[in-house]
Amino acid sequence: MPKTISNISVDCVIFGFDFKQLNVLLVERKLEEPKSKKVLIDDWTLVGYHILEDENIDNAAARILKSMSGLDHVFLEQFHTFGNANRLNNPKDKLWLKHQSEGFSDRVVTVAYLSLIDSTSVSLSLKERNVKWYPVNELPELGFDHRKIFEKGLDRLRDKVRSEPIGFELLPEKFTISQLQRLYEEILGTEFDRRNFRKKVLQMKYVIPLDEKQKGVKHKPAQLFIFSREVYEKTKTERFDFSV
Repeated sequence: MPKTISNISVDCVIFGFDFKQLNVLLVERKLEEPKSKKVLIDDWTLVGYHILEDENIDNAAARILKSMSGLDHVFLEQFHTFGNANRLNNPKDKLWLKHQSEGFSDRVVTVAYLSLIDSTSVSLSLKERNVKWYPVNELPELGFDHRKIFEKGLDRLRDKVRSEPIGFELLPEKFTISQLQRLYEEILGTEFDRRNFRKKVLQMKYVIPLDEKQKGVKHKPAQLFIFSREVYEKTKTERFDFSV
């Protein structure tokens, strides 16, 4: 079994969308005193781990995601490196590292990745650790410098979603225009006029209407659409712009 490199890690800011709000996946970090069972640390972190000696950084990030979701070909993009000399100086972080048996360094450089998945169709898990989706506006206490990493990842998502069709990665294959509008409103923290949004989407050749409607809903079923990456690549003649 390849050994881990003690001073290089990857952390993934994994976003998901449940048709109501934008969420980020977090891992519980809990440490108890062995004898008294007194809770010493009880907070949350992003999903990540140290890289192995025989793998490159991108493969390490893909490995972590696959081990949790079983998914290949998930949207994954490196967006920043965090290497401040004092980033692990918090007493809780030092205590956590002290109790880990892997022998991690107290000076770690972390490469951060942005990841987007359809959270409605996967079941995520992590051995011996609790994982949970949290709304991006209701985060619990985060360990290490992970709030800073999260905020930079959210900024990157907001920048890219305006100019690239990456938002569709957060939706199932078939979706409604209302669901697409809600997604973009959640990411960008704004509201769009329903008519203007629908008009703009219907002008996009790569958002293809289906001869299908929603099933099993209490309200009037809406028409379903799909996003075609192939059509997008063939027909794009100008910069993608989602400023509705």
